[in-house]
Amino acid sequence: MRDTILAIIIVVNVLCGVLVYFMPEMGNYILLTIASAVTLLALYDAFIQQNHSLMRSFPVVARLRWVFEEEREKIQQYFIEDDLNGTPINREKRSLVYQRSKKEIETVPFGTQHNLYEKGYEFVKHSLFPKDHHHITGERVLIGSDKCTQKYDASIINISAMSFGSLSKNAIMALNQGAKMADFAHNTGEGGISPYHLQGGDLIFQVGTGYFGAGKSVNGKRVFDAEIFKENAIRPEVKMIEIKFSQGAKPGHGGILPAKKNTEEIAKIRSVEPFTRVDSPPGHSAFSNFDEMIIFIQEVRDLSEGKPVGIKFCVGDNDEIEAMIKAFADANNYPDFIAVDGGEGGTGSAPIEFSNYIGTPLLDGLAFVNKTLKKYKLRNQIKIIASGKAIDAFDIVKYKALGADVIGMARSFMLSLGCIQARECNLDTCPVGVATQEEDLVEALVVGDKNVRVKNYHNKTIEAVKEVVAAMGKESIADINATHIFRRNKAGEIQSLDAVYDL
Repeated sequence: MRDTILAIIIVVNVLCGVLVYFMPEMGNYILLTIASAVTLLALYDAFIQQNHSLMRSFPVVARLRWVFEEEREKIQQYFIEDDLNGTPINREKRSLVYQRSKKEIETVPFGTQHNLYEKGYEFVKHSLFPKDHHHITGERVLIGSDKCTQKYDASIINISAMSFGSLSKNAIMALNQGAKMADFAHNTGEGGISPYHLQGGDLIFQVGTGYFGAGKSVNGKRVFDAEIFKENAIRPEVKMIEIKFSQGAKPGHGGILPAKKNTEEIAKIRSVEPFTRVDSPPGHSAFSNFDEMIIFIQEVRDLSEGKPVGIKFCVGDNDEIEAMIKAFADANNYPDFIAVDGGEGGTGSAPIEFSNYIGTPLLDGLAFVNKTLKKYKLRNQIKIIASGKAIDAFDIVKYKALGADVIGMARSFMLSLGCIQARECNLDTCPVGVATQEEDLVEALVVGDKNVRVKNYHNKTIEAVKEVVAAMGKESIADINATHIFRRNKAGEIQSLDAVYDL
């Protein structure tokens, strides 16, 4: 095959030369130049380069493989996948976010595309006496235990953790400004508080294992520093503190900031070397057991002058989680909230084994944490924040039914900014300027336009939740529980989530 390809290319090159000889026009010279370049490339592929055997066997032609492979995600998204089979977020749900963000028509014609009789189909049952959704309550939740002096009145929908570094400065500003407009909270992610977070929106200051914005490096090890932490924690914009143990996309691994995205500005905020890959440690250095953890939580609460302090994790070993909650009860000291992340969580960068095979899915983890808090009589003190690919009102109602007080949403708010699910977050080449530090791409994201879309998506989704709850005949979003959500099992029978998760 190699000889055939080379022969065809050389013959075409010769014919172009003959054409120039008899018709010496500019267009023919250009054609000859192109043919000559292709011939040289073919000879290089076939006889000089030694890295790619496919190119040696199929010179020039094999390069099309890399072109199609590079554009595979886009080809699949635009020409192959239907409205329901796209992953991680299908086109139907992506379109819903875009429509709500832009206040466009979000109704659908001709009925559902879902198979209502397949295993796993979920739904709610409506009432013959629905309520007026304009009078539905419960869209805000007060977070703060009896150990807390600065309780926070939170929206049930907030922006989940995404760091400056993972996201661009324009994306962070648009998210925070949108949060201010609609009066909800914006989680900083573990990268610390940047100037772009300080746009007036409420902040949840996340403290990860790298202690960015809350610590320093000592002999190459990241350690918590009370003074550095307090300087950020007492900011008026900071309403809550979240101590991150793990995240659903890479539980037990620690965060990853690719070197390309670690600019000098980001490195200064994090106190690390610029243009180097930054791996957060898998675990905290400030404590190593439950007793020390409880002391640390109280220290953080005191340093922040009584603001709500919570912990975030993806559920792993159930016995370990129960032992931790029992330790809270025995010590009569506990966090103000627990943020439960699911194994389906998203990230800008994760090892594939961790993303695919480690961590309990959100519904299972959420139900377990809720049951365990009730078992140890801490449910009225500790609120639960759930995070795991929530997009629409049904997702929120379902998570609320399984015990969530508040929902954290990340990828859906990225979509509201204009994310097209190009899945290039780890390459610093995000084409819409959301998950990149490339200045030309960042400038394409217009903050003054996208902040309004963030606000719109939040408000329209809250309204949709109220409409669903009203259709169920309930007075408040807080009235929803697991007996109100149903799932078809593998035998074709319908069960409530109360029965599925033994609540």
